[in-house]
Amino acid sequence: MESQRSFLFIALMVVTYLLFNQWQTDNAPVIEQPAVTQQTTPSNNNGEFVPESSVTTTSISNEKKVVSATLITVKNDVLSLKIDTNGGDIVEAKLLKFYTEQGNGIPFTILRNDRDRYVAQSGLTGAQGLDRIIPGRPIYQTSATSYQANTNGPLVVDLKYVDTAGLSVTKRFTLNHDSYAINVEYLIQNNASTPASVQMYAQLKQTTLIDSGSGLIPTYKGAAYSTTEDVYEKYDFDDIAEANLNVSTQGGWVAMLQHYFVSSWVPEKSSNNQLYTSYSSNKDAVIGFKAPAITVEPNSTATTSAIFYVGPKDQDVLESIEENLDLTIDYGFLFMISQPLFWLLIKIQSIVTNWGVAIIIITLIVKGGMYPLTKAQYTSMAKMRALQPKMTQLKERFGDDKQKMSQAMMELYRKEKVNPAGGCLPLIIQMPIFLALYWVFLESVELRHAPFMLWIQDLSAQDPFYILPVLMGVSMFIMQKMQPMTVQDPMQQKIMQYMPVMFTVFFFWFPSGLVLYWLVSNIISIVQMKIIFSGIEKKKEKEKAKAK
Repeated sequence: MESQRSFLFIALMVVTYLLFNQWQTDNAPVIEQPAVTQQTTPSNNNGEFVPESSVTTTSISNEKKVVSATLITVKNDVLSLKIDTNGGDIVEAKLLKFYTEQGNGIPFTILRNDRDRYVAQSGLTGAQGLDRIIPGRPIYQTSATSYQANTNGPLVVDLKYVDTAGLSVTKRFTLNHDSYAINVEYLIQNNASTPASVQMYAQLKQTTLIDSGSGLIPTYKGAAYSTTEDVYEKYDFDDIAEANLNVSTQGGWVAMLQHYFVSSWVPEKSSNNQLYTSYSSNKDAVIGFKAPAITVEPNSTATTSAIFYVGPKDQDVLESIEENLDLTIDYGFLFMISQPLFWLLIKIQSIVTNWGVAIIIITLIVKGGMYPLTKAQYTSMAKMRALQPKMTQLKERFGDDKQKMSQAMMELYRKEKVNPAGGCLPLIIQMPIFLALYWVFLESVELRHAPFMLWIQDLSAQDPFYILPVLMGVSMFIMQKMQPMTVQDPMQQKIMQYMPVMFTVFFFWFPSGLVLYWLVSNIISIVQMKIIFSGIEKKKEKEKAKAK
């Protein structure tokens, strides 16, 4: 069995499947999103989804003077937010240190309230919850329309609302220097003569009508959540459309994921929270949480809060905010291998200060550490190559009689003490490590727009001149020539021969950082094969000399 070629064949099938999926996406009928209209006096909470309260809701009359909703701007050194005073939702978030394209100076917009709708909402439901009982949700008042943080301390932005029943609510946003985490707190003062029951909710809403797939690279876009039972669970848009999530957990979090970036609501970890999803008639997917209901006695105050994170998938930062939030950096089932490899990659980059060089060094370290297994694999391959003349004789002798040919081959393996599957086990042991390293390079936001050298100025983008993919194809061709061809079927032989060409074409669209990793890995494999095969030949020559 030729394990290396088997792996390449499987990889080819995977890439072909991804190509077919992308073709289907590109040729699918375009679904037009219905126009979003703003209503002056909306009914049913402006069409916004507000989760049901845990207790009976009673509406109140709103005799206050009608106030127009406005957008306020809130900035620190890494975030620029727009907050709608109608409900106090974050309807836009720009990441000031991440650009849409390398060097163009245009901040990457992750949250937006346009055709590609993706917003962060929060409010108060419950018996006296403003977002449940006030038609159209409350319109908060604020002292300014623009807020700018400085390095002297946290920026605090207060939105205020007082209802006619005597409930005064301050929705407070607190932003810190150089931080993507925002503390959202409700300060509730009950000036009425009866107790008030309120319940905080927070949710992420994103349209499912806009496709932003990543082509050949299978990155996840959708929702995820964490509970004490399931520390990290994806719940994609199809899942949300089919069935509403409804689970209770101590602490936990909810999130919306995309390549390199994440938004997440993190409730208080000491409370028992309810996580939920919903799917609207206009194809909006919602994932959120409800905190426990709190009772505010007359002439008393209470608070409830949550953390909202919107920014890059920074492993250390996410881990510091909440347990298991770093799992949104989706390494798949190999995360226990990928995380230490990422740590090693960070350490190497901090020394060499170049991500491309760091990729080369970590590939050298991993391939070097796996050398004993690689040697066992290639030694088995060398033994198979030594049998090629005898295999050719068997083929000439038995022709198309596959049964006799198979029996003769097994007898030959037994006589020569060669295990045709001897290269499989070392490869099986190595593959999880190399796949984990692949996901590290794919998921690391640090590689986004990171330059290497010469013509490679963005390791997350494809090679503009296709030089790395061509070199990778050449390295695959060299490796193929150095390995024995044990496949007897002519069709399979042709597929193997053209595989370097097909992979070269596929890799034209792969991020250059991944192609660099694959190229370096192939070059190291060629050197290792040369060393191992030469050592085997020298050993044979010594044995022949002793025999004489």
